[in-house]
Amino acid sequence: MSGEGVRIALVLPDLLGTYGDRGNMLVLERRLHWRGIPSETVTVLSSSASVPDSCDVYLLGGGEDVAQTAAMRVLSRSPGLQRAAARGAPVLGICGGLQVLGTEFTTGDGVRHEGLGLVDAVTEPAGERAIGEVTTDCLLAGVGMLTGFENHLGRTRLGSGSMPLGRVTRGIGNGPDRAEGVVRGHVVCTYLHGPILARNPALADLLLGWAVGAPLQPIAEPEELAALRVERSRMRARNPK
Repeated sequence: MSGEGVRIALVLPDLLGTYGDRGNMLVLERRLHWRGIPSETVTVLSSSASVPDSCDVYLLGGGEDVAQTAAMRVLSRSPGLQRAAARGAPVLGICGGLQVLGTEFTTGDGVRHEGLGLVDAVTEPAGERAIGEVTTDCLLAGVGMLTGFENHLGRTRLGSGSMPLGRVTRGIGNGPDRAEGVVRGHVVCTYLHGPILARNPALADLLLGWAVGAPLQPIAEPEELAALRVERSRMRARNPK
């Protein structure tokens, strides 16, 4: 974190920005504001000359096959994201972002593409889409249950160099092994939309703590808001459609 605050990079929202994943940036901004910590948002479009390596946290959303392959071309020729991740900057990849950050993904036309390799994960298309609400027991300390909405054809296998983000209790997640998402160091990937950080503020604060270099003090959430958030998660789980 610089003396001017936390710099949040929204990476390729014109390619990887389905299902309101831009909202993850808004959540991080607001939770920093509530703590009196200044922030700056850096939006990196596909037309940008380069991806900066100086930001404190990086966000990638979801996208279809064509968008993923286009994103790979941009990120391969401008490796600022890779350099930032190597020095420990937190990175959040959602759905298509998960696949791009993995070692390899296969698009629906059967073509295999090399990923950025920030996490050890290989994705291939399945016979039918995974669609609906997901609940996951997160394996990152202090986060607890995660909820979100999945809509993806890919099935992801993790290698020995990464761990799951959590274990699915409802929904599909990565596939038949009941794992959901993937984590390697400070790179966190998931199939959960929502946006995930709006529905799971503990994960947002974990990422921000990594970005500033120390755990953040909890925010006193009003009891009514906390109860409403939990009840809505339960309702979504009971009525996945």
